[in-house]
Amino acid sequence: MTDPIPMQPCQGFTLIELLVTIVLVGILASTAIPMTELVVQRAREQELREALRTIRAAIDAYKQAGDEGRIRRGVDESGYPSSLDELVGAPDLRNPKGGLIRFLRRTPRDPLNQDSSLPANKTWGMRSYESSNLNPQMGRDVFDVYSLVPGKGLNGVRYKEW
Repeated sequence: MTDPIPMQPCQGFTLIELLVTIVLVGILASTAIPMTELVVQRAREQELREALRTIRAAIDAYKQAGDEGRIRRGVDESGYPSSLDELVGAPDLRNPKGGLIRFLRRTPRDPLNQDSSLPANKTWGMRSYESSNLNPQMGRDVFDVYSLVPGKGLNGVRYKEW
């Protein structure tokens, strides 16, 4: 007589084990997605800080060059640029060959502004020297820039007030 074939235990997962695994993966994914969105928002806000710092430093350097007589300015002018485009290149009065003083290589875009059809200098709000910081208004010059995007940052401060 032949010996019966010994039964081997079934290999694989039960339906309950698969369902528990799927539920656990779903819970982990649902907690990871908000964290990813937070990281993306934090990175954009860091880009905004850097862009604001860069433009503001260029505006201050332009003003200083005007005070030193390197840039032409009228008697009744504040010494700040009349537009952001002047920061990319302004005639140097001290250079006999007529070169330009470049305060920026290019005007940075507002990283929070999603409208790609706008040129970079139109993504910013501009405040003139005569304008109040509480109610910024455009004028004859550009004293400061701010983001036009509505909303608040992760720190609770409106982007317009950064």
